Amino acid sequence: MSSTVGDSAQATSMGDRLGLKPGMVVQELGWDEDTDDELRVAIEDVIDADMVDGDYGNVVDALTDLVGGGSIWLLTPKVGRPGTVDAADVAEAAPIAGLSQTTTASVSKDWQATRLVAPKTPA
Repeated sequence: MSSTVGDSAQATSMGDRLGLKPGMVVQELGWDEDTDDELRVAIEDVIDADMVDGDYGNVVDALTDLVGGGSIWLLTPKVGRPGTVDAADVAEAAPIAGLSQTTTASVSKDWQATRLVAPKTPA
């Protein structure tokens, strides 16, 4: 797949919405046949690296990274697409997992991303 100026601008825009920067480690879990390959390529273009999978050699400790200001982006099919996850289900599950839901963004024609972070602790 070749990149064009339009593709680059779209990848940058998507990367900005997700807060991605070159050099970040992005772990992809749950790859399957329905994965949006254009979105995957755009993410890898923004971070200027390949995404890592569940076999990543270094430890990816989400809770430690979240305390330091990191986030988890949960990508789900948009409403009306096969496999859609009801927004209420995400909102209900987040606190059970010890997370807070903050933002939802459209990242492609078929996928939306929900940002999950560690809850703020009182000072």
